Amino acid sequence: MKPYTKTYQKTMIPVHGKPLLEYILNGVRSAGFNDLIIVVGYRKEQIVDYFQDGSKWNVNIEYIEQKDLNGTGGAVLLCEDSITDAHFFLTWGDILMSYSIYKKVYDVYKKEKHDFILVADYMDDPYKGAAVYCEGIFCCDIVEKPPKSSSVSNLNNSGAFVFSKEIFEVLKTLKPSKRGEIEIPEALCIGIKERNWKVRVLKMEKNQFRGDFGDIDVYEQLKDNPDWLNKISSN
Repeated sequence: MKPYTKTYQKTMIPVHGKPLLEYILNGVRSAGFNDLIIVVGYRKEQIVDYFQDGSKWNVNIEYIEQKDLNGTGGAVLLCEDSITDAHFFLTWGDILMSYSIYKKVYDVYKKEKHDFILVADYMDDPYKGAAVYCEGIFCCDIVEKPPKSSSVSNLNNSGAFVFSKEIFEVLKTLKPSKRGEIEIPEALCIGIKERNWKVRVLKMEKNQFRGDFGDIDVYEQLKDNPDWLNKISSN
């Protein structure tokens, strides 16, 4: 996301008058999540100074610093002692979805009582993300960053989940990947294949909004065209 990240923490890059992270916070709050943990690192003061304790948005925010940049799994592990419930919701800080998706995740969790839920969106080729393979409504495999044109699945890991705290047990056993990161998808694969986890896949509709603000080309498009602002709260 350079050159923007020379000035801003990535999630604090302004988009139509607000930092990206504020849109995500509003979305998860509207779904009923009120106690939040934000894992911070680079330019953490921008996030902390802006959101503070979260009271302006009627939420409670705890900040945890990730000093060792060892991936999303490493970030989640830092939160173990702060999570007291049996299950928790997780979303990436650079992916924004339609607010109805956050709500549907929570509704499916409450109704169907799954220990693990993964949101997937449709892509022609999920080579930039993680290809999700299903048997019925459950995930049977996830392939992180598959080679271009190699995936036979059009489902992509969207970056929103419900996890049982059992995820921590698996994450602690993982070694860093070739990217030097502890990978959430690898933990899920181990859970599915070795622990018989049932990971419910919640598939987004093809017309539902998902913005990857970790992709500078996508960011430029969304920055220049405000039409998506109506989509995040309406579909």
